[in-house]
Amino acid sequence: MTRTPTPAAAAPRRRSLLVGALGAASAVASLAGCSGQDASPADAERSDAARALRARSAHESDRLLARYQGTLTVHPALGDRLRPLRDEIARHVRALADTDGGAARENGGSPSPSGSGAPSGSPTPVPSGSTGAPPEPDTESVPHDEKDAISALAKAERRLADSRTKALASAPPELARLLASVAACGSAHVYLLEHPGAPR
Repeated sequence: MTRTPTPAAAAPRRRSLLVGALGAASAVASLAGCSGQDASPADAERSDAARALRARSAHESDRLLARYQGTLTVHPALGDRLRPLRDEIARHVRALADTDGGAARENGGSPSPSGSGAPSGSPTPVPSGSTGAPPEPDTESVPHDEKDAISALAKAERRLADSRTKALASAPPELARLLASVAACGSAHVYLLEHPGAPR
């Protein structure tokens, strides 16, 4: 007799989702990095266009972080579910705001947007813009119903992930890899928001 797997067993784990999405996004990033740029990799990363793209991406993640903060303010009961995702968004802001790539680039690697430097359940302070303060919670755009609030976050994550993927074509290799990683993480967030029983 054929056994039907339980929904929890059949649902892909977050790591599998992230690996799959990251693989697809990284393939696009690799093509973007081979787009025939004449400048050296270092010069391309420091170009005005790359700096503008990085700053815009950091600002977009900062706005998404404010959306999470606002949702947690309006719906504190969602804290256990949203805080780990909120903390990853905070790490995205830090990685995108690091215009020099930090020590990771010095060692030949890419800054990780989802590093394990802080526990996912703990608050993650993050600089916002040039003030060095966390973003103000965006409570105005948060629906009063919890399900609608979760749905609004999922839509915001999906729009931003799609925007990041489109931006890969114009990004230099190092920034393209970072954007691909952040986009993959956002796609995993969409699944987790839309499937509350999915294993992490």
